[in-house]
Amino acid sequence: MALEFGIFDHVDRHDLPLQDFYEDRLKLIEAYDRAGIYGYHCAEHHSTPLGMAPSPSVYLAAIAQRTKRLNFGPLVYTLALYHPLRLAEEICMLDQMSRGRFLLGIGKGISPIEVGYYGIDYKNADKMFGESFAIIKQALTQKTVDFGGEFFRFKNVPMELEPYRKPHPPLWYGVVNPDSAERAAKAGMNIISNSTAGLVKAKVARYSAAYQAKPGTEAPKFGMNRYMVLAETEDKALEIGRRAYKRWWSSFMALWHKHGIPPTNVNYPPEIDGQIADGRAIVGTPAKALELLRAQLAESGANYLVCRFAFGDLSLAESLRSLELFQRHVMPGLRESVAVAAE
Repeated sequence: MALEFGIFDHVDRHDLPLQDFYEDRLKLIEAYDRAGIYGYHCAEHHSTPLGMAPSPSVYLAAIAQRTKRLNFGPLVYTLALYHPLRLAEEICMLDQMSRGRFLLGIGKGISPIEVGYYGIDYKNADKMFGESFAIIKQALTQKTVDFGGEFFRFKNVPMELEPYRKPHPPLWYGVVNPDSAERAAKAGMNIISNSTAGLVKAKVARYSAAYQAKPGTEAPKFGMNRYMVLAETEDKALEIGRRAYKRWWSSFMALWHKHGIPPTNVNYPPEIDGQIADGRAIVGTPAKALELLRAQLAESGANYLVCRFAFGDLSLAESLRSLELFQRHVMPGLRESVAVAAE
């Protein structure tokens, strides 16, 4: 299978006024579109500088109008915070307005603090996710919705909208361990992981063992997510990456520090050097990036390389420069390596 490239974006805050922040991000996304990136995935967070797109559908509607080929979607919609019928209608609108470029990422939410702000007991998030997912699948594929559960009950609700892509947009899920990879496989979802290459390999293996292909469906994508800061010299890239990551990590930790508790479900080191050491951040020259990523893709079995070109206080110019170097020097070499390995 051919290698594809994607983007993950927390859309985390820095010092620009918000109107300028959003405009710069949309300009960067236009550049992703021109560069031949397959997909753009944005996070959903609330009441934290980690996420300035708390209503992903609003943000993604703008992306639909500013791009021509780029696929896009949330990673993920936090289903416990939505009425599933309303969300299904939004999904249909986004898929129709983009003529089938919407990528449907769903999950229960990573932060019990954020979910709690909305009056939701995080202990119920799994059950709410299951019910919402079942309802959304009905709503995207049927003319009426009937459902009886603990949290939602509907009888003969008509669905006037439908998605552009049939039976529904591609499904996406962020996996934190092999068990979640297996669940995603059984649900026919594509996956993205922030883990090291070795752990991604374990998730891909577990997924592949559980996945059953259905006629007419695309082969699944196994995503490996990496911070990406490229420059003409390694010293320059490290200077930029270390500065920007400190700001990102401060945003990541903001709510945990506010509540005086350690992060749950996911954690990151306070300096980018820790992520560089285990391969989860690629910071250096294009030649160094190509060398490291060739090895990681070969080890992991990933067929979808997801990059974070914008995080912390990276300027638009800095993100664009990393993207330019990546497109010119890294993407062709990685595609060639994968093609040779497949022969």
